[in-house]
Amino acid sequence: MSLHNNRCLLYNQVVIPYSEALIWQRTLLAERIQNPSLEDVLILLEHPPVYTLGQGANSEFLKFDQTTSTYEVHRVERGGEVTYHCPGQLVGYPILNLQHYHKDLHWYLRQLEEVLIRTLKMYGLQGERNPGFTGVWLEGRKVAAIGIKVSRWITMHGFALNVCPDMSGFERIVPCGIADKPVGSLAQWIPDISLLEVRAHVAKCFAEVFEVELIGDDVNGSSIRCKWQDDNRF
Repeated sequence: MSLHNNRCLLYNQVVIPYSEALIWQRTLLAERIQNPSLEDVLILLEHPPVYTLGQGANSEFLKFDQTTSTYEVHRVERGGEVTYHCPGQLVGYPILNLQHYHKDLHWYLRQLEEVLIRTLKMYGLQGERNPGFTGVWLEGRKVAAIGIKVSRWITMHGFALNVCPDMSGFERIVPCGIADKPVGSLAQWIPDISLLEVRAHVAKCFAEVFEVELIGDDVNGSSIRCKWQDDNRF
């Protein structure tokens, strides 16, 4: 069993601009560095179309000129290469104190993969790991990307699961810097898949894998809210 107090705050959010969600994550992280006893958090949301690069990512994996394009691009502190976010893709940002779990980043990455593999299994889909890479694949297509940042064993950033997004945005990059492995979305296997339902499944699987009780009036995924924006710190 986990040594954690088994409580994790769940925020099921609407579509939030990437820059706003980044400020929110950084604030939550800073608060927990200052006070490690604060409860963990899982944020589930979607972003408007945006490209992000990890701190050491190669900008050559962008197939457009940042100086002349209208596409939104952010270089942030997570690991990994370039990826794409847009509505229809479920993004998860766990803010966890790994001192209450395992102080092992490889363990944490495998746990995030396990959450997504279990989610796919609920639809009868066999998600797979790919040796040497981080993320989850389905029949040779990468359906979930993972990129994290950890400060004093407290996590930020997280995972992105392609549920039913407009996949054309991926054509403008080399996703995750992997040129020979295509990306995919769950809608290719389940055309009528519901992102709202996937949110609920991801939350359930996250609670199982990390052995936490998710706290919030939207745990079942039915209430999508933006409660944090009422906080005048943002």
